Amino acid sequence: MPARPEKRATGDAAETAARHLLEGEGLRLLASNVNFRFGELDLVMREGEWIVFVEVRYRRDERYGGGLASVDRRKCRRVALAARAWLARHPELANAPCRFDIVAASPAGLDWHRAAFTLDDL
Repeated sequence: MPARPEKRATGDAAETAARHLLEGEGLRLLASNVNFRFGELDLVMREGEWIVFVEVRYRRDERYGGGLASVDRRKCRRVALAARAWLARHPELANAPCRFDIVAASPAGLDWHRAAFTLDDL
């Protein structure tokens, strides 16, 4: 089921804010909103030699743990599968070191978690 328009707009704004935050820290955007049938990549960025796959999660309410807590093992697996597929489409980057970051967004702001999970966690 597609997201409601206002929910999609909030998510888009959170992704844009996250991108600006990360670019301000020196990362360079390679791709955004990359969809595969088994998963999605919100942002794909480069930091030096690293390819950084960024999951952006907006939560209006922190009662249930906020954006970081909302990224469970199942979501991590889907992001990892999408990252593998993206790298297969970009063989020139396939041997670069990779990491998975999460930007938790809320009305209070953005919280960037570098290397929030690894393939070993899955």
